[in-house]
Amino acid sequence: MNVGITTSAVRTPAIPLTGAIGAKIEGVDLASLDDASFRDLKSLFLQYCVLVFPGQYLEPRAQLSFAARWGDVSITPMVTYADGFPGLLQLTNRGKENTPTENWHSDSTFLERPPAMTILAARTLPPMGGDTMWCNQYLAYERLSAGMKDMLEGVRARFCGARLARVHGHTSAIPEAYHPVVRTHPETHRKALFVGHPETCTNFENMTVAESRPLLDFLYQHSARPDAIYRHMWRPGDVVLWDNRCTMHYAVHDYGSEARNLNRVTIIGDRPA
Repeated sequence: MNVGITTSAVRTPAIPLTGAIGAKIEGVDLASLDDASFRDLKSLFLQYCVLVFPGQYLEPRAQLSFAARWGDVSITPMVTYADGFPGLLQLTNRGKENTPTENWHSDSTFLERPPAMTILAARTLPPMGGDTMWCNQYLAYERLSAGMKDMLEGVRARFCGARLARVHGHTSAIPEAYHPVVRTHPETHRKALFVGHPETCTNFENMTVAESRPLLDFLYQHSARPDAIYRHMWRPGDVVLWDNRCTMHYAVHDYGSEARNLNRVTIIGDRPA
């Protein structure tokens, strides 16, 4: 049963990866897209939330050039970018105990304007493991009861960068922001659940952590039901795009000390509403 994906008339063929989220697109070169093909990709991106492009082997300059077609590159505080490539973050194996991404999360939710999307390009991969998973936050919202939807209307939560700060040794002020836990996507106008890991989404506005945690924990666990997830097994040259406004993702660290290098670029989003 198709639980999350609808069809649209575009010229670029897409192969759905699950019934809920994700599609694979072959036969396009992201480094040399014409305008019509880019419009097709954008339509598919909004439809499927996650797009997988095998065999791209995007170099940093080409990745940033492709990213610029989507909007302005987002700069996340507390991290260090690649020399000569502002906005391109090199993700490496920092060890399982030092990874900030082995949990369900959306990127940089502690910013006033969290990224709209993320573009991740594979460089060096472990011989096995290192998968990334995504879950559909439209479905997470739509599966809530009518009473829960009413309860959450207009409720905001505190999003904090403490987890990222600890991993990167950041000792100055830690950024935070309050955002609605149900946000409306500015382009599709669909509602999506917007929560996160207990260290990053700490409490509801004007409520204590103790008061907030039971419901936030339920919403967090509710988001990652198996039938709303796509799990990607990375291959050399892969590029994956995802919509940070209606998904969460989880980078599995099951590859020990093996090298795993990917280049990440994010695009500035709107203030969640």
